[in-house]
Amino acid sequence: MNQSTMGKDPNILTIGGHKIKRGERFKLQLDCAALYDYTKLTIPVEVIRGKEKGPVLFISAAIHGDELNGIEIIRKLSKKKFFKKMKGTLILVPIVNVFGFHSQSRYLPDRRDLNRSFPGSKSGSLASRLAYIFMKEIVSKCTHGIDLHTGAIHRTNLPQIRACLDDPRTKDLAEGFGAPVVINSDLRDGSLREAARRKKVSMLLFEGGEALRFEDNIITKGLRGCISVIKDIGMIEEVKLKIKKPKTFIARSSSWLRAPKSGIFTSQKKIGERIFEGDVLAVISDPFGNESLSVVAIEDGILIGASLLPLVNQGDAMFHVAVFRDSAKVKRALEIQNEFD
Repeated sequence: MNQSTMGKDPNILTIGGHKIKRGERFKLQLDCAALYDYTKLTIPVEVIRGKEKGPVLFISAAIHGDELNGIEIIRKLSKKKFFKKMKGTLILVPIVNVFGFHSQSRYLPDRRDLNRSFPGSKSGSLASRLAYIFMKEIVSKCTHGIDLHTGAIHRTNLPQIRACLDDPRTKDLAEGFGAPVVINSDLRDGSLREAARRKKVSMLLFEGGEALRFEDNIITKGLRGCISVIKDIGMIEEVKLKIKKPKTFIARSSSWLRAPKSGIFTSQKKIGERIFEGDVLAVISDPFGNESLSVVAIEDGILIGASLLPLVNQGDAMFHVAVFRDSAKVKRALEIQNEFD
């Protein structure tokens, strides 16, 4: 975090021209763009500052505008009552891609992916300008971050954390979230995670559920994970929260199993199931159910993602499989977490 962004007075945090003192809670709107008719679009932000100094954590959602579970996670988090005794600063940004949110689209109007446009530019494309504002006003002022996502449209993801685990601080953060499944994910050019790393901000990406849906079980797991991180980095007292944290398992690898032919497919497995090499995961056939072809698992693992659309073209991604040293333990951890929910 660049300490100069806190202003001359270290007790004051400035975002979008607004000065927020320690112990204050403040909602603001960041100007980001305008529509064709000059209607202004703004990014909603809530800043919650403890009376004592500590970590500065941002939690963001809807970088892809149709990924809605994270918005509800942030709304529920903002209603919690432990903030009065919190140390440090929490910055909540429920909707980053306001264009995509209003049009129920993953992308911006120019079809660019905001999560491939960081760190952005003051004079670049629409996506680049939006990324620049978010980096300048939010990310650069933080020590930690959590970005909330879902699967793309017609796809669902098992609740999971994706992070670059070669950084010890980020690995600790991933384990602190408490998701049973953690994917060691390389940084991608133009992603928020890569831009945050360059600013020395330790950051996680949470994935869970599908686009354009509110899913209670996903929201509950995401909310619990965010609170767990807030606790683990020392912003709130551990004894005040009764959260059962499942054991975390880091996947050795993950890959998508793709459709060997076009057709209509019927899934035989569900998200979170343990699979074995040779298991039939789905059957692809023509509209009459003829000329069927079984889609078979090529290795043991856990299903962490799947297509929900029963229509496939040859080469379409169908199942996302994560490989662990002990899939049985991962499956049991998932079962325990579901029982707790």
